[in-house]
Amino acid sequence: MSTQKPITSKAKYTIRSFGIRRNEEIGCHVTVRGPRAYELLSRGLKVKDNELRAGCFSSTGNFGFGIQEHIDLGMKYDPNTGIYGMDFFVVLRRNGKRVDHRKSRSGRLGTFQLISNVDAQKWFTEKLGGTVIAGKA
Repeated sequence: MSTQKPITSKAKYTIRSFGIRRNEEIGCHVTVRGPRAYELLSRGLKVKDNELRAGCFSSTGNFGFGIQEHIDLGMKYDPNTGIYGMDFFVVLRRNGKRVDHRKSRSGRLGTFQLISNVDAQKWFTEKLGGTVIAGKA
């Protein structure tokens, strides 16, 4: 989908009731930026009819949603892998956020620099053409 090599996530603990052993690969993720990210997001939002609930947006300006079946994105069904779900998570930040995260001479950001819940919803409606539905997740 993103034509990048995914990074796999391993289990930290053994959970017998789920059938998971320690260090077993249980998931994977990919970081996508730029135009490719917009394309992937728009395909994922088509499955959700370009609507997200207000509970999908965090207080720090991030938002996420999930889809039940990957074949809804237009991917072909492979009997070896079966049908799997997919989560999308969008992290928004303004220029200058590095000041807060760097090791040497780290500084603090003012509240004007942070992205709020309302800012993220506004970005979602303007850039991606989506609608925000009132209510919790």
